[in-house]
Amino acid sequence: MATYAIGDIQGCNSALMKMLDLIDFDPGCDRLWLVGDIVNRGPQSLETLRFVKQAGDAVITVLGNHDLHLLMVDAGIARCNTGDTIQSILNAPDRDELLHWLRHQRLFYVEGDYAMVHAGLLPDWSVAKAAQLAREVETALRQDDYPYVFAQLYGNEPDYWCDDLTGAERLRVIINAMTRMRVCGLNGRMNFSYKGTLHDIPAGFLPWFEMPQRASRDYKIVCGHWSALGLHVSGSVASLDSGCVWNGWLSAMRLEDKRVFQIRCDKQAETN
Repeated sequence: MATYAIGDIQGCNSALMKMLDLIDFDPGCDRLWLVGDIVNRGPQSLETLRFVKQAGDAVITVLGNHDLHLLMVDAGIARCNTGDTIQSILNAPDRDELLHWLRHQRLFYVEGDYAMVHAGLLPDWSVAKAAQLAREVETALRQDDYPYVFAQLYGNEPDYWCDDLTGAERLRVIINAMTRMRVCGLNGRMNFSYKGTLHDIPAGFLPWFEMPQRASRDYKIVCGHWSALGLHVSGSVASLDSGCVWNGWLSAMRLEDKRVFQIRCDKQAETN
């Protein structure tokens, strides 16, 4: 039995299938951890979502910002953006079943000494606290009035965490940290505009995983989201988004020995 964490797929289903062949994935005994953004921007979002759903207990996925965007478009809170490839899902005969399943996925996952999140964790959040906060969001998204919840979640403010936050602001900060953050300041404030490499980070900010005395540092954390960073395995963090949807690589890491596997993703070939 082996567990493979896989970076952002974003609708590149052909690359995912090639990866499963490369690692000789056996759904009867192996498991996949998907770090979120399983849909959007790639040409096979519907096929990817269907595969992940049908894989059942063999796959554990956390929600990414693109997955949440799909749910918000479905709820009528957001519109499709240029470059989105989610219309095939919205037009599918099984859309309701697929989106109900997606809305009930985790925001954060912990097993043993590993934790998985799409983007990152704020420096003051221990893994136990992050799990508690993620459950607050998951509970809200699973309510019958979830469109009302989605209507309050867009926005960059507040850009920092405070235990006294309540209501929509509290949920917004949790979601933004776990699905959108790349860098933050020593004061814990998040910068959502920066998407570049490690070399050009604005003064006063650090990658979230390099924050001094990060409370989650005792766990091994797998994440994605930061495609410009590329495959980055350092210390206790493995960031696995290596830009598959941008003609980069789809990356997987076997958790038992940290061996990395990569498949070149040719977006043009995916459409043929």
